[in-house]
Amino acid sequence: MNPYREIMINGLWKQNPGVVQLLGLCPLLAISNNMVNAIGLGLATTIVMSLSNGAVSSIRNHVSNEIRIPVFILVIASLVTVIDLAMNAFIHPLYLVLGIFVPLIVTNCIVLARTEAFAAKNPVLPAMLDGLMMGIGLTGVLTLLGAIRELIGKGTLLSGIDLAFGDSAKTWVLHVIPDYHGFLIAILPPGAFFGLGLLIALRNWWDQRAKTPKTSNTATESTTSAALNYN
Repeated sequence: MNPYREIMINGLWKQNPGVVQLLGLCPLLAISNNMVNAIGLGLATTIVMSLSNGAVSSIRNHVSNEIRIPVFILVIASLVTVIDLAMNAFIHPLYLVLGIFVPLIVTNCIVLARTEAFAAKNPVLPAMLDGLMMGIGLTGVLTLLGAIRELIGKGTLLSGIDLAFGDSAKTWVLHVIPDYHGFLIAILPPGAFFGLGLLIALRNWWDQRAKTPKTSNTATESTTSAALNYN
């Protein structure tokens, strides 16, 4: 398989950080109470992961093994600071809602894990692609979980999008279930655990379903071959 294609598949499906590796669960569970928050934090994390992977890959041959972890954390912290200041300047209302979870990207284990496991051992371009795909995979899980929780909890999608795009964006909110009184537990912490468990179960079911036909076909071919040989 083409190595770049394999990196993409791993980030989006096979090694998805949200439903396979189960890394970075603190922000994933805490901030996914609606789609807008989930997308905002997911995109910020994706940018940090891609750039930090590229930066670590470019200096990997110039950093001694003894101090690599502090150096990697310093690189990540610098990039998170840039993202934090940019969000504060350009999308301040959303930045206030995300709060401490933007600076906490520095301590997100998936960011450091990818720099250590992949970026520190590979060239710049594959490293950046790995960070990008892992970030997109995490953002996808965040967005889907946020959509499920918001839909069940409020009956809407894209609630709060005006925090990012101004008051004119309030008309973009989708009222999927009109006159819905809400289901509070969906947007509370227990709803995050239930929703994530559902996504993990669906992913595992789909993965097993994809493997089952191959096993069945192989068994059928073996039975047919044995019958022909007997005849």
